[in-house]
Parts: sequence; C-alpha cells; structure tokens
Amino acid sequence: MNVTKEIKKIENSSVKLTATISKDDVAAEYKKSIEKYAKNIQIPGFRKGHVPVSVLEQKYGEALKSEIIGDLIDKTLNDILQGDDAKDFRPLPYAQPRLEGDKMPEFDTSKDFTFTVTYDVFPDVKVTNFSGITVKEPVVEIGDKEIQDELKAIQERNASVIDKKDGDPVAKDNIVTIDYSELDDAGKVIDGSKREGFVFTVGSGENIYKIDDEIIGMKKDETKQITKTYDKKDPDADLAGKTKKISVTVKAIKERNLPALDDDLAQDVSEKYKTLDDLKKDIASKMELAKTRKIKEIKTQSLLSQLVEKNPFDLPKSMIAAENEARWNMLAQQFKTSPEQLEKMILSSGQSKEAMLEQWVGNTEKMLKSRIIVDALMRDKNISVTPEEVDAEYAKIAEENGITLDEVKEHYKDLKAKEYLVDEVKESKLFEELYKEVKVAKGDKTTFADLFKEEK
Repeated sequence: MNVTKEIKKIENSSVKLTATISKDDVAAEYKKSIEKYAKNIQIPGFRKGHVPVSVLEQKYGEALKSEIIGDLIDKTLNDILQGDDAKDFRPLPYAQPRLEGDKMPEFDTSKDFTFTVTYDVFPDVKVTNFSGITVKEPVVEIGDKEIQDELKAIQERNASVIDKKDGDPVAKDNIVTIDYSELDDAGKVIDGSKREGFVFTVGSGENIYKIDDEIIGMKKDETKQITKTYDKKDPDADLAGKTKKISVTVKAIKERNLPALDDDLAQDVSEKYKTLDDLKKDIASKMELAKTRKIKEIKTQSLLSQLVEKNPFDLPKSMIAAENEARWNMLAQQFKTSPEQLEKMILSSGQSKEAMLEQWVGNTEKMLKSRIIVDALMRDKNISVTPEEVDAEYAKIAEENGITLDEVKEHYKDLKAKEYLVDEVKESKLFEELYKEVKVAKGDKTTFADLFKEEK
C-alpha cells in the first residue's frame, strides 16, 4: 500500500503517529475485504458465496465498514511499526496505540484515508550533565567494639532459655508471657482489648502499650494496674497524647542463659572454627566485606539520584503503571496469595489497591529512571565484559564465601544466573568509569551499625 506517515513526539515520552493511505489503496482494500465477506456470509434467499455486494452493503453496511476500517488500521500500523526504521518509535509492549479522540475516522473509498494514533514509547535519554556531582563515601571503622557486639549477638542466638526461679522479678531482657486488657474510667475491661498469652522480650518495646519499664519488678502470677500517659508526638496515633489504664498479669518469666565466650562456643557455631580467635577473625572479615558492599550501594544510589536530577526526562504513564502492577504481583507472592486475594485483604483493612499504587509512584519513578540511565550509559560507553573478567569474578566470589572455584562455576552453569552475574560486572565497570567523572569525597564518620540503619 502507498502510505505516508508523520511522527511527532509529545509529552510523557509518547508519540503521535498520523498515517495516510492513498484513495486507490483504500478502494482496493475495501473491495478485497467486501468480496471476501460476500463469499463466506450466509443470507436467506442467496446461496453461500453468491450474495451480491450491493445486498451485503445494504444489510450490514456500517458494521462491515467499521470492521474493515479496523482491519485496515491494524494492517497499516503493523507495516509501519515493523519497518527497519521504526525502532525509535515502536510502542512499549504494554502500551497499545489509541485512536485520537477514541473514535473511528471518516472513511470514504473515493478519498485518501487518514487516521492518528498516540502511544507510549521508550524514553529517549541522553545523560550528559555530570557537573557539580559529589558522591560522599561514609567513613566506617571496624574495631574491637563492633566485633564484641557481634559476639554478643552470637551468644544470644546460641543461648538457652530457662524459667526464672519462683519469686524472682521481671528484669530487662527477660522473656515474659502476660495477659493484659485495657480498662475504662470505671475500671471495666474495654471490649476487644483483652489478650492472653502475649510473649515479648522486656526492653524491646514490642508490645502495644509499651509497658516494658512498668512491668520490671513484677513477679509470676502478679497482677498490676498501670496508668500511662503517652507523649503527644508518639508515632502511634492511637496512643499519642492519651492516658491509658492497663491491667497486666505476668504468667511466665524466662531468661536467656548465655554461653561463655570461648573455644567451645566457636566450635558450636561452625566446625570450621577451632578457637575463639578463628571466629573473631572471620567476623572481622565478614564485617569488612559487608561494609564494602554497603558503601558501594550508598555511593551508587547517591550518584544515580544526582544523575536523575541533573538529566531530567519524562516517563510514560504506562511504564509506571506496568512496574507498579509487577510490584503488586510480587507483594502477592510474598504473602503467598493471588493478586486478587491480596486486593480483598487490602480492602478489608480499609485501604484500596489504587491508593497503594498511587503511594508507590514516587519510588517507582525514581527506580525506573535510575535503571534507564544505567542502560543508557552502558550503551553510550560501550561497556562489555570479557571471559577473563568473568573468571576473575568467580575467583573473587569463591574467596569471599570460603568455597571452591569449582563450586562457584557449578552455580553459574545456570544461564540466567550467569547473565545476572555478567550484568553486575558490567555495572561495576560502568560505575568505576563514572566515579572518574564526578567528585568522590569522604563523608561523615559513622558506626558499622548505623551504616545499615541509615539505609533501612
């Protein structure tokens, strides 16, 4: 067919495509389609395949015309968008072209046929502005205190839990079982507030009324009425600025019996440790590795955030919607349910899927723009990975995880796993180059623990 096209970029990474088909081709396509229908349609009074075109047009004219127009538009779009020159303006897979005005254009076999569609395309991104970017690298030292904190955590994980002696009071870090209920001004239990057999660790704050300090000193089977006034700035809106009366009965008190910090504990943790010093050295090594990875992550996020800000571009709405829908489906998988059932669960809690997706938009946009910028820079800088670089990464993984090179290679025999690894190596090479184009400076001093808290 003789088709002319005009393509115009519009806002939000969309395009407007106007196509015009010559009147001769319009007439020929119409004739071919109507004759096909005439051969296959069955109308009373006519043998199949012998229905006159004039009768067919008189009886089904508008319906047939609409269907033929639809087929003509689809055929024309397919020819245009599958062409070799169409790679820069093909629609996103989840963004179907929409007729302008959402209605069929005028169709006359004696005239050229023109239609216009709009659709979303992949953003055209040029990352050129690196000016004024400073990436700060947190300064973190790992000393004896950090290693002792980790040893304490290992002690707690390997502790045995035993009942306290009768008559011994509740103390910080004890594990208690309590019954509780909220009381009204007359001292009566408020409906729905009663709870039995609630277990928590004293000092963790992991109880609804935050009564850790108030139950310290209580004994098993003791009941106590607690009156507590909460700060107006309490993050729990149900508590902020209010005074609550709570009845609490301690049903059980347990304490952790921590093992000694010695060679036996090290051997209990893993057979690869012979002494406590072996365990300490491994802790230090793993903490250094975790620190390096976290600082790398922080630097990457900082750089990408600044690149997104300095190199603005629009995202198509369909891309944001598709990403949010994918996140919704992943959330359903995490809850081990279907997307439809998840929506019912959300509705029952007083929220809606639409409201949640709307809340996600900001983070989704930031994540998508970061990903697109990385892909654009990969292409611009022609980043690639050699087999030798992949082998070097295998060796690094083996060393960091204390496993053999053969074990690493066996894991990455899976094609998808290897592709993921190659992408990681490519990204690392990209950021090594990018850090040469921006300023990298020392950031604030922080502790190992706070390094991870800040990024939660």
